[in-house]
Amino acid sequence: MAASWPLFFASVLAFLTGCSNAANFTLHNRCSQTIWPGILTGAGKPPLMNGGLELKPGQSANALAPTGWSGRFWARTGCSFDNSGQQGNCTTGDCGGRLACNGNGGAPPVSLAEFTLDSPQDFYDVSLVDGFNLPVSIVPSGGSGDCSTVDCRSNLNPDCPENLRENSGGKVVACKSACLAFGEDRYCCAGEYNNPSVCKPSNYSVYFKKACPTAYSYPYDDATSTFTCKGANYSIIFC
Repeated sequence: MAASWPLFFASVLAFLTGCSNAANFTLHNRCSQTIWPGILTGAGKPPLMNGGLELKPGQSANALAPTGWSGRFWARTGCSFDNSGQQGNCTTGDCGGRLACNGNGGAPPVSLAEFTLDSPQDFYDVSLVDGFNLPVSIVPSGGSGDCSTVDCRSNLNPDCPENLRENSGGKVVACKSACLAFGEDRYCCAGEYNNPSVCKPSNYSVYFKKACPTAYSYPYDDATSTFTCKGANYSIIFC
């Protein structure tokens, strides 16, 4: 019987290692309004928090991500759901009219916090490639490496170029990217423009970049917009 104990402990260790968490994400709502964060998880991993939750002003929530997790976070605004959370809609970032996004992404324009963990380090960014709806920041803690704070703290909606504006209820609620607004290859870096040497910043993407220098402003904005850290936890701060 004694000879089986090493095998038992090895099995327990393997189980615990396989179930270890790669990162703790803490979502903070520092906006003056209630938001409904959405979470889209990459293929092969379980969703975090069923893909969506409600955060009132000043509230925070934690999500534990497993090793190798990848995905994106965004804030939905102006949401209304029934008691079951199965029927409703959001003014920005809607994910199929449900509180729990469960594999559905947020309808653009929306500000994104994106992550790929343990590859072998963590890669993360704030992306405005799909446009902007709320300020968002990523703040790493406890990791090694560069581990820079990445953010788009400015509210781009009031001065959004008129032909990029997303309006609702008589006010600007989001700012579209040029790709989303016009659907042209030169803005989307598609077709013959699907090359970083050809697809360059536009006057529209420069508006985003000047306001938020560390955020992705168009698809090939990698050089100043992708960041790395290893073994960190992350705060995602809205507003």
